[in-house]
Amino acid sequence: MLKQHLQLKLGQKLAPQQIQLMKLIQLHTLEFEEELERELEENPALEIAKEESKEDEYSSLEDSYENEGTESIETDFDVNEYLYDDEPSYKTASSNYSPDDEEFDNESLLTEGQSLYDYLMEQIHLVNITDEDVRIAEYIIGNLDTDGYLRREIKSIVDDLAFSQGIYTTKEKVEDILENYIQKLDPSGVGARNLQECLLLQIEKKVSSDKAVSLAANILRHQFDALTNKHYNKIIQKYDIEEDDLKDALDEISKLSPKVGGNFDTQTITINQEIIPDFVIQVKDGQVIPMLNSKNAPTLRVSEEYKDILSTYSHDKNSAEHKQAALFIKQKLDAAKWYIDAINQRQNTLLQTITAIVKFQKDYFITGDEKSLKPMILKDIADITGFDISTISRVVKSKYADTPNGIVYLKDLFSDSLTNDDGEEVSTKEIKTHLQEVIDKENKRKPLTDDALVVILKEQGYNIARRTIAKYREQLNIPVARLRKEL
Repeated sequence: MLKQHLQLKLGQKLAPQQIQLMKLIQLHTLEFEEELERELEENPALEIAKEESKEDEYSSLEDSYENEGTESIETDFDVNEYLYDDEPSYKTASSNYSPDDEEFDNESLLTEGQSLYDYLMEQIHLVNITDEDVRIAEYIIGNLDTDGYLRREIKSIVDDLAFSQGIYTTKEKVEDILENYIQKLDPSGVGARNLQECLLLQIEKKVSSDKAVSLAANILRHQFDALTNKHYNKIIQKYDIEEDDLKDALDEISKLSPKVGGNFDTQTITINQEIIPDFVIQVKDGQVIPMLNSKNAPTLRVSEEYKDILSTYSHDKNSAEHKQAALFIKQKLDAAKWYIDAINQRQNTLLQTITAIVKFQKDYFITGDEKSLKPMILKDIADITGFDISTISRVVKSKYADTPNGIVYLKDLFSDSLTNDDGEEVSTKEIKTHLQEVIDKENKRKPLTDDALVVILKEQGYNIARRTIAKYREQLNIPVARLRKEL
């Protein structure tokens, strides 16, 4: 038996306009320009009020924004019930994906190039082998990855040949075709099953009479583990050679490519995108002045022509066609007014955020020294501006600022803090800068271990645990001491 009952529920939902505003906020300058062009094409009631002045490329927080065209447009009929007949896309578009999942349509130059597969297939068809061996060779080539390596087991290839190609062969036959045909093709090193084999295939094609080449080949063949772990003394003792001889051999090895297929791909994509700063930071007389790129604040207005057309059509209440035309124009005008408001809100949010960041990091923008960076997290800027943390995150995402000391990625200005021996809070970026300087100045013949780095930084007033040093070192892409060793 069905029963009816009433239930009250409270819930929060973002309006489509709010969703669109958040998307506008996180766009950087180039993406915002593209979005604005699309909107201008889709909505003829929206237009640029005047040409942007190239001399005044940036606008400051004190600059006023032209609000022309945002006045209310009255009609003699209620159009609310018709708004969804031709609703602008930005009022209904919603996304369940996180901001990190969004794909941006960066301007790209796409050119076709010869793939490694095609290049190898051309060569294998010129080799004098049987038709069955050619089919096996083709199948092996088809299993190479983009770096030119054969990552699959030979046994798996034998099984696949039997089931999918109807070719019954043996593991020894496949290995013979791989080693005597595939690995003889150009580029040298193709068809290798691991890095050691790839480097050996390349070094073996060099002149073996050269002492350095011969030594390099022996090291790769018999002392590869010692080489990768940089146990140079072990190699010197093994071959009873001088240090200069090992340096020459290592120089030959450094000329080899670990990814021989790197120059080949089915498509070569070149991203033709330059970084255009979203903000500019100027320093004058000890004052730091933040400004917004004027491309982020276009002067928009509602089309006067469309308002005149609406006035003409709305006076004729008897014609159904005129009434529908008036509804259509009213929707476009409302959409244009809303979009102008959204742009105003975006500009205001960006300016307030960058102003708060500049105020917080004033010393850094004046000196340009990363050691002057104060510990700063998103919550600090959110507290100053009154915005939500998620809004601040969207503002700094993919945004750059042009400072007197170069282009700065806004996210790089944020860091956690630690307390030094004097009880002062210091930015983790400051500690990483000191760590990088210490490692750059170390004796590369005897690199500093993490324990030694702990002692040095402690002498500088930073009491940090060894595991923290290891974490910062990894974040700086600095290998362990053993792998930083040089002759």
